[in-house]
Amino acid sequence: MLNRLAKITSITSFFLLCSLGMSSLPVRADSPLEKASTLHAGMGIMVGEVDSNSALVQLRLTETDELVDGDLPGAEGFVRFLLFNQNEPDRILQTSRVIKANADHDFITRVRFKELDAGTGYIIQAEYAELEKPFQKGPQTEFLTLPGAKLAEEVSFVVVTGMNYAKFHGKTNLRLNEGKTATKIQGPAYSGADKDLGFPALASILDAQPLFFVGTGDNVYYDHPKEPRARTFAEMRQKWHEQFVQPRFRDLFAKVPTYWEVDDHDYRDNDCDNSGDQKPTAAQGLRMMLEQLPYAEINAEKPSTYRTFRVSKDLQIWLVENRLFRSPNKMPDGPEKTIWGDEQKSWLKRTLKASDASFKILISPTPMVGPDDAYKTDNHANSNGFQHERDEFFQWVKSEKLDQQGFYIVCGDRHWQYHSIFPNGIEEISCGALVDANSRIGKSPGDPKSTDPEAKIKQPYTQSEPSGGYLLVRSQPATTANGPKLTFEWRDEHGEVLHEDVNER
Repeated sequence: MLNRLAKITSITSFFLLCSLGMSSLPVRADSPLEKASTLHAGMGIMVGEVDSNSALVQLRLTETDELVDGDLPGAEGFVRFLLFNQNEPDRILQTSRVIKANADHDFITRVRFKELDAGTGYIIQAEYAELEKPFQKGPQTEFLTLPGAKLAEEVSFVVVTGMNYAKFHGKTNLRLNEGKTATKIQGPAYSGADKDLGFPALASILDAQPLFFVGTGDNVYYDHPKEPRARTFAEMRQKWHEQFVQPRFRDLFAKVPTYWEVDDHDYRDNDCDNSGDQKPTAAQGLRMMLEQLPYAEINAEKPSTYRTFRVSKDLQIWLVENRLFRSPNKMPDGPEKTIWGDEQKSWLKRTLKASDASFKILISPTPMVGPDDAYKTDNHANSNGFQHERDEFFQWVKSEKLDQQGFYIVCGDRHWQYHSIFPNGIEEISCGALVDANSRIGKSPGDPKSTDPEAKIKQPYTQSEPSGGYLLVRSQPATTANGPKLTFEWRDEHGEVLHEDVNER
């Protein structure tokens, strides 16, 4: 399919663009597309926030396609995107406006394609150019729009967390100020011959061919190692550059669209809230997440970081925001203490209640059931954290009988995989850390150092050995003999299934 796209001639491309009103550009469009020379797209191309009729696409222009002194310098230029149907790769369906890549937005360009068809395969071809120079062909990506509420189709997606670059590589690319000594990075780094390609789990995810990929937070670690940690915009951006320049990320994002949440490490620092003026500040964290990740178009007036997507007739997912609206972690727990905030909480209840999907999955950056470490105070599972809000929400779920309507919680943050069942029957699935070097054995029910010392939580599965990996979720429509089915597969970084849980409505 993609080879056919490569056969588009420069002459055909030019005349088609002229017919779409794109002949008046701040770059030359009167000569053939040339092989990239001074401009690159070192972080590849990424599609995000796909629904049944639209998708965001982003690309960052760079000076090279590999790290230089630990970073990936950006480059000024102009970018446009061409949209094709996978079944007709020689016919341009839409061409985006030309966008200037500049330093204000870290040389990232992003647009939304609209009026797409549900459950349809598309290709997006990027092109870029310097001022008064011809466009060069850049990377391309292919994706499927979501089937939506009317189509009962089998779909699968993956959920990940804990993508700790420094632990995997055993180093940091940030530079120390003169006279300071770097903090030792804990744990053994990856030692495989394929280390330069990046995290092995990304290759097995690509092999699994999911419909989409969900990063639940801790996508980068501003505060790891402790020194040098990222405190400035330049240092925070560098964390994203080193992460997404890895070849396995570029390969994955060329085939699989993405949805993103952030957590503590990629917002400010470990277990953070919005209090204090230490750097990164809350304002810096917000700016970086909206700049680096395709939540919304650049400079969108009111970008929402909590949203829901109707994936298919049988499946709907909710992505919640757990950092921007939270009360201080040290605040005594009670009715006024919140992670979600009143507006998000009302939206969550309203949209969950309105959904007629067979399966409803709340994807949370942090756990709600656990058990977790007893000393922590920053999530819904923590005894001195936000349990009041959790308990009130769980009571509402029970009162609306959502637990009998295919409701599940999938969480990130925790560095081990598990399946836990709250005393009232609500189930939580933890995806575990993506990277072996960032994984650990978790707290089990009954552990006096856990948030469940009395062993009230049931745990059908938890990892017995530390291992990186991911969660694969599969929704299958009803057949003449069976109802719709939802399967959770916990996999290690090589794609081996460690445990499976099958649910039928």
